[in-house]
Amino acid sequence: MQIKGREIKAVVFDLDGTLADSIADISDAMNRVLESKGLPVHSYREYKYFVGKGLKNLVLASLPEDNRPDELIDECHDLMMQDYGQNYLVKTSLYDGIEELINTMYDQGIRMAVLSNKAEATTKKVVSELLGNEKIELVLGMKPSLPRKPDPAGAVFISEKFGIPHEQFAYIGDTNTDMQTALNAGMLPVGVLWGFRSQQELIESGAQVLLKHPMELIPKR
Repeated sequence: MQIKGREIKAVVFDLDGTLADSIADISDAMNRVLESKGLPVHSYREYKYFVGKGLKNLVLASLPEDNRPDELIDECHDLMMQDYGQNYLVKTSLYDGIEELINTMYDQGIRMAVLSNKAEATTKKVVSELLGNEKIELVLGMKPSLPRKPDPAGAVFISEKFGIPHEQFAYIGDTNTDMQTALNAGMLPVGVLWGFRSQQELIESGAQVLLKHPMELIPKR
């Protein structure tokens, strides 16, 4: 398919805020951890700016600025892993139009992958349970061997695995981290307006295409 004058043969999706509206489950799990420590909790709106850079950074941002000793960060990280690992699909669901987009691109022969800063095991479970394992060819999450986005290593790995040049990929996400990842990997940066961050953030971080609805990605014939 043609997007902004580019021949696009493959797509890399971010997960949280792009494919799945997961902010409630992430927020609820972290708030339960904070409550267990007698610490103040945060709103869903605040968590939209805490997420996107991996769990350790989410925990760090959630803790009071004057109470972030290493041992507390590590303990809350482990508790969050346990809680969210059991409650990752309580309120999480696909955004409207995502399933139709995935099905349409699959029918058109567009190859698809997911790249997230969420822990890889959880990333794979969420994608499998919400979208199945047939149409998304490759799912990568955070793991010791893979640098966190916006490092382009994960996106480059997907390009090499698919055997498709990076310039023939669209990278679709909802944050500045995603747009920076796309640019760092030489992929077309596509920002979604239904996710966790603002249109202004996406534009300022390099989005070349903005989507109000998933099916806007598919060129009209």
